[in-house]
Amino acid sequence: MPQRRVAVAAAEGLHARPAAIFVKAAAATGVPVTVGRPDGPTADARSILAVLSLDVRHGDEVVLSADGPGAEEALDRLAALLAGETVHSVQTGDGSG
Repeated sequence: MPQRRVAVAAAEGLHARPAAIFVKAAAATGVPVTVGRPDGPTADARSILAVLSLDVRHGDEVVLSADGPGAEEALDRLAALLAGETVHSVQTGDGSG
């Protein structure tokens, strides 16, 4: 199963708006994705309550896992989002970065 490790760049961690943006992006992939702390519990990345329950804070490292067709691409997009590389384009929807 493909995985990506990434540090969460959002100042709020995976709480409030960043969590909602991440969950929406995970659901849009059409691929089952999990997120969790290394050596810790995992959660369905498409569930806001599950993601919030992980209590991920700024700078924490998380592991993203996905399975199925398109998993690699989905993980690349989600890892970039958590690393702060695509937050503006997701928030505004304009793709201008």
